[in-house]
Amino acid sequence: MAEYSDLPQDALSRLQQEPDHFVFTSDLSVNEFILVEEAGFTPLGMVMGSSIYHIGYQQANWTKNQEMTVLSQAMYNARELAMTRMEEEADALKADGIIGVRLQVSHREWGQHIAEFVAIGTAVKSKDGSSHRTIKGKPFTSDLSGQDFYLLMQAGYRPVSLVMGSCVYHVAHQGTLATIRQLGQNRELLPYTQGLYDARERAMERMQTEAAELKAQGIVGVHLHENNHSWDSHILEFFAVGTAVVKFQDSVMTPPNLVLPMNDNTTD
Repeated sequence: MAEYSDLPQDALSRLQQEPDHFVFTSDLSVNEFILVEEAGFTPLGMVMGSSIYHIGYQQANWTKNQEMTVLSQAMYNARELAMTRMEEEADALKADGIIGVRLQVSHREWGQHIAEFVAIGTAVKSKDGSSHRTIKGKPFTSDLSGQDFYLLMQAGYRPVSLVMGSCVYHVAHQGTLATIRQLGQNRELLPYTQGLYDARERAMERMQTEAAELKAQGIVGVHLHENNHSWDSHILEFFAVGTAVVKFQDSVMTPPNLVLPMNDNTTD
């Protein structure tokens, strides 16, 4: 049990039931469940990981665009802990991967700087016994829906990992004189533009670096989220997340055929 020391005993009991008593769980819709089966995978069970994290404090320069590196690292580490524990649950099920992953952040009333980070998904196993694990030996992870997962596999690509990048950034405040000078004018606020542009680029770059380290060929389904998590109004987190993929076989998709009606019936 030492290899799963991060997991609660109740989680291990649920995941390591005897085969005769095991009932899989899944948050897949009926359509997703059927398409995942068609893609050659069997759902094994819902898996999750959680981390309640105290996010530290960092003083920002009032008039300067700058990354809040302490906060960036905290937000990334907390999500990584939740993801790792979810992967450990999948390992306990002997799964090849996890699909439909959702990353959630919720703030608690225990303290202003305390948040819970949760990762939830459905563990799956390949029917033909082939391994789809990452080069680091971990189950693959993906936030794609069951339908998108099926189409991806049909096109000859497979998920490698859910990759992410985070950047918490302080956008400089404008001075009083600058505010007065622009009253009644149409003009771009360059410090704001540059700050937000820079922050997004850093989050995207870190996500791409993660994918490159896993030898992925690309990232699909990228989402860029923006939130201030109850910090100061000029402090924002930019969080980029997507599914890194790699080509593993030729496409088996059937091209669509044109179908023409053979009767004279027409509709308005």
